[in-house]
Amino acid sequence: MPLDAVDKRLSDAIAARRESLLADLRTQVNLPTGGSRAPAMEESVRLLVERLAALGAATRSVVGPNPPAWLSPDAAARTPRKVVVCSRPNIKSKCRVLVSGHVDTVHEPDSEFRSLNIAPDGKTATGPGCVDMKGGLVIAVHALEALQELGVDASWSFVLSTDEETGSFAADATLREEAARHDVGLALEPATPEGGLVVERPGSGQFMIEAVGKAAHVGRDFKSGVNAIAAVARTVEPIQALARPDDGLIVNVGVIEGGTATNVVPERARAFGNIRCSTPEVGRRAMAEIESIVGGVPVPPGASLALSSTLNRPAKPGTPKVMALAGLARAAAEDLGQRLPFSKTGGVCEGNNLQDAGLPTIDTLGVRGGGLHTPTEWIELASLVERCQLLAILIARLCRNGFSA
Repeated sequence: MPLDAVDKRLSDAIAARRESLLADLRTQVNLPTGGSRAPAMEESVRLLVERLAALGAATRSVVGPNPPAWLSPDAAARTPRKVVVCSRPNIKSKCRVLVSGHVDTVHEPDSEFRSLNIAPDGKTATGPGCVDMKGGLVIAVHALEALQELGVDASWSFVLSTDEETGSFAADATLREEAARHDVGLALEPATPEGGLVVERPGSGQFMIEAVGKAAHVGRDFKSGVNAIAAVARTVEPIQALARPDDGLIVNVGVIEGGTATNVVPERARAFGNIRCSTPEVGRRAMAEIESIVGGVPVPPGASLALSSTLNRPAKPGTPKVMALAGLARAAAEDLGQRLPFSKTGGVCEGNNLQDAGLPTIDTLGVRGGGLHTPTEWIELASLVERCQLLAILIARLCRNGFSA
């Protein structure tokens, strides 16, 4: 259907924000929020919350738990992470919309890749987090401001997390609490390269196998040693054999560490792995099989072999409600003259957590670009306006018409 009068006014109002969208993107990208840089994340959140508070949003802040020590042992990653929720309910709205975004990136703040740089043709720009997901944060704030500016009755909350790239251990409980208070979830992960919407994601889990043996000098006392690397190695092949990619299960042992020198029987060794699973049941079954394999490896007296694991990102299937919500987004995109193809991905995000908590969620409503998690990360600058228009019109229609599937 064509854009109605409100939609058209929203579209025009956002088009007029082109320069301020770019300015806000530059400000956010130039804040080094990678590498657990707490001061920069605090500043990023402060700037966003200041804008949302000006719209009448009430703010609450929660300090969440750290990742397990075995998963994130470095001191920087042990810094407690905050989750901030800005809420502005509206009783006239027929839908309660939860917007979700993260300010952290994977980019080290001391690297040379640290600022927004616009290409000579003005069509693209590079910068740490420009698409994942600082562009998404910027368009969301501008969309909500445009809705307020035009007097659209919208009921929304905005969750700002600081640990999505490390698993959302701090944010998980808050995401689930907010999911129960809302009708739909809209997360700001970047669009697929062709500008599409991801409607299905796997779940993800991590595991670590740790062996403790007995050190000994290889030449003088080899027989008294217990080789921890050998114990870990006995688990790797059967664990890798669990992978059934065509049936929705990927299992990968990606890091092995241990030992000190070739002439010393290694006392300690660890192996770290990741699983991707099409459903929560597949994930739980895989972890149980890994536990059985580790438990079945014989170790000498005085030695040990232990498993630590977490299934922190449940699978996000394309349920009927998700597809109905995606259909509304596609309709809005097409009315704007935009394409919105649907796709699947092997990546995970906070949309997994929201949907597992029962909230129908679409999670790639952010900007277009590519090179995620690399020093060539780039954004298509036209998508700042285009995806902001899409987000604003989708929220307006949801709040005006409600959501049911």
